[in-house]
Amino acid sequence: MFKSKNKSKIYLSPPHLSGNEMQYIQEAINTNWIAPLGPNVDAFENEIARYVGATEAVAVSSGTAAIHLALSLLDVKKGDTVFCSTLTFVASANPILYQGAEPVFIDSEPETWNMSPEALETAFREADYLGKLPKAVIVVNLYGQSAKMDEILSICNHYDVPIIEDAAESLGSSYKEKPSGSFGKFGVFSFNGNKIITTSGGGMLVSDDAVAIKKARFLATQSRDQAPHYQHSEIGYNYRMSNILAGIGRGQLKVLEERVMAKRIIFSKYYQALSHIRGIHFMPELENTRSNRWLTTLIIDEEAAGVSSSDLLQYLAEENIEARPVWKPLHLQPLFDGAKYYHHQDRDVAEQLFTNGLCLPSGSNISVEEMTRVVECLKRALKPKVYTIHPIGINEVQNNDREKYI
Repeated sequence: MFKSKNKSKIYLSPPHLSGNEMQYIQEAINTNWIAPLGPNVDAFENEIARYVGATEAVAVSSGTAAIHLALSLLDVKKGDTVFCSTLTFVASANPILYQGAEPVFIDSEPETWNMSPEALETAFREADYLGKLPKAVIVVNLYGQSAKMDEILSICNHYDVPIIEDAAESLGSSYKEKPSGSFGKFGVFSFNGNKIITTSGGGMLVSDDAVAIKKARFLATQSRDQAPHYQHSEIGYNYRMSNILAGIGRGQLKVLEERVMAKRIIFSKYYQALSHIRGIHFMPELENTRSNRWLTTLIIDEEAAGVSSSDLLQYLAEENIEARPVWKPLHLQPLFDGAKYYHHQDRDVAEQLFTNGLCLPSGSNISVEEMTRVVECLKRALKPKVYTIHPIGINEVQNNDREKYI
């Protein structure tokens, strides 16, 4: 294999502007609202809250900041524990460390790739026996697919422990016709450059607890007390989103449903082109859910496919195509060495997904030609084989010879 020098790069999930953003940016410039806060921020918060069916929302600098604020509002502190999905980006768990608390990681399960209710139940039973229940549970909706929220809510409600729903990747998704991010005490969204809609960088914290969101705004603006001078009685953070970036978000939000449809069509095209190949298994979509299919992801059974996920990554890279492994589980990260981890039933699902998983280019503006290029590269790398019975026995036939025999 050789690296393609003449082919343009195909990115994993680049930003995709709608054309609506400039009117809000220009309005901010014309009215001199370019500093943090302003009309776009207020409107963006209201629009997101309305979209997900939450009472209140606060726009912040990142999804990480939103998780940090949620943990602060729940009074998570040193000596506490927080249960967290292990198959996720490190931003889901870093704020636990900011608070001096201890993360406990929960395995995935096969039907959603998200938090295993069975592993969660095991972790709760042990914590209850030891007399140290977690202060919160951070549930991640991976790659746009909702976790099994009914089961997870039932467990957390039984132990009276609040949920922070990390919906950073799942804006526009739903679980039993209810929007993703609206199930927990707090919901968290990300508007990073690679997400389904973007503000360049930013996030949102949503909740039906209006008092909590009011406190979140206070904390996110350096905890400035009501006074004619600058007075501060508690630790605060510089976490608020700017009026300019909120304007970008407002323009993006207008086309969210179009972006979801585009992502779902991209998934369908990949599925139609590749799912028949032995050893290829796409991320499932749980019954009664709608995934925004933020990224098209699959796992490769190396024995059946004849190549590994790392082989495919290398091949795609040499063809100037950006792909990524599935998230490395947090319990395997050096940062969290020694953290408690509860696996699903009798196996480690998250580790298997990491070892065999692959994320394909899924930008909502990917062209037909680019998708064709990705698919053809994968087919060449996979070289799927079929079997046909001959009088002398079973022979393997390469894909390009298939028509001779079937």
